[in-house]
Amino acid sequence: MKMRILFFMLFIIMTTMVLPQNKPEEKLEAVTYVDLARYIGTWYEIARLPNGFQEKCVSDVTAYYTLLDDGQITVVNRCRCEDGSFTEAEGRARKARTDGPNTKLEVRFAPAFLSFLPFVWGKYWIIGLADDYSYAVVGEPNREYLWILGRSPKLDEELFNEIIGRIKIKGYDVSKLIRTKHTQ
Repeated sequence: MKMRILFFMLFIIMTTMVLPQNKPEEKLEAVTYVDLARYIGTWYEIARLPNGFQEKCVSDVTAYYTLLDDGQITVVNRCRCEDGSFTEAEGRARKARTDGPNTKLEVRFAPAFLSFLPFVWGKYWIIGLADDYSYAVVGEPNREYLWILGRSPKLDEELFNEIIGRIKIKGYDVSKLIRTKHTQ
């Protein structure tokens, strides 16, 4: 009987999470192409919009991407917590649509056995990218999530301000950006 109740509750939760949201997506342009072989590797978070899954992160936020043989990407996000310890989350990224651009990805940090559920995949769109791959800007159409990433822990301030200007034009609230501290 307990299993039936648990199954029913899980079904209700999953059903409500898959229902369409009322918030319409506004048009957001992603870059047209990314050379994934150049994109993989270590990225340092320069700034981000606040989000619930990074509340523990106080500094030293990095993302490490590895390209897999099947075209998907292993994602390892790491950050320093207030007590000085590090926390990591490992996930997987894939093209959002098999016939779509490789700059519109989906990422999940849920276990692989849940990957058939659409709500475990979050949108990861590359909306800005330096020609030399020294920085990237990642967001999603609802403008709730945004990350500015760099190949080194610091970006030139003038360049950072230029990026902020471009992000603002795309409809993001840049006043909420959190600058990431790096101690190393």
